[in-house]
Amino acid sequence: MKIIRYEANGGAAYGILEDDDSIKQLVGSPFEDFSVGDKVAELADVNVLPPVEPKKIIGVGLNYTKHIEEIGMQKPQFPMLFMKPHSGVIGQGDNIIYPTHGQRIEYECELTVVIGKKTRRVSEADALDYVLGYTCGNDVSERTIQFAEMKMGAMLIGKGFDTFCPLGPVIATGLDPSDLRLQTRLNGETKQDDSTSDLLFSVPKLVSYISEAMTLEPGDCILTGTPSGVAPIKPGDVIEIEIEGVGVLRNPVVAEG
Repeated sequence: MKIIRYEANGGAAYGILEDDDSIKQLVGSPFEDFSVGDKVAELADVNVLPPVEPKKIIGVGLNYTKHIEEIGMQKPQFPMLFMKPHSGVIGQGDNIIYPTHGQRIEYECELTVVIGKKTRRVSEADALDYVLGYTCGNDVSERTIQFAEMKMGAMLIGKGFDTFCPLGPVIATGLDPSDLRLQTRLNGETKQDDSTSDLLFSVPKLVSYISEAMTLEPGDCILTGTPSGVAPIKPGDVIEIEIEGVGVLRNPVVAEG
């Protein structure tokens, strides 16, 4: 099932996206019991919104073994976590704003976990029962600032600019996150092409580990890390993040102002 959030009658509504690009009504909340109603729109006729409005967005660094090897770093002994502000969230087709003082900004294709219900101290064996589904994420990063922050033991501004967290286009349920193909295309050229089977820390491990410290709420997101092949972007570029079973998240890059 693909859950889509879109603009309707001046507000946000959830629906179920069918294979023929029609949208059926989602009656209730995707985070509670719901039913599927009649067709309400065509995908081409609606403005697609970010699939969730998360209270928390947790990122994971150094979580693909090939990427770790690519940049010549050691494997972390436990998940390397950071947080991105919800003010960075944008959706399908929205512009990534290249800041005026940006020096080196890169894309990061990431399988993104969407939490489905209140989650606290869950085991790895039970962790997926608390996941609603998965969406595409792009952990856009300003590297010059990020690396300077990391030398001081911090990581926020380099990951936290407005528009630096594209999510979408849908939440796909019923997927096995252990072996999904994910790709990045920059202006049509494939730059990242790997599988979640290369994850160092699995989705169940991440959900369990994070929930030991903090309560995860419905709609919270975990960006699970990026594979090898990250590279700079510039105004005028178009980035497409594609994840097997989810779809394609497409965002142009424009200069600030």
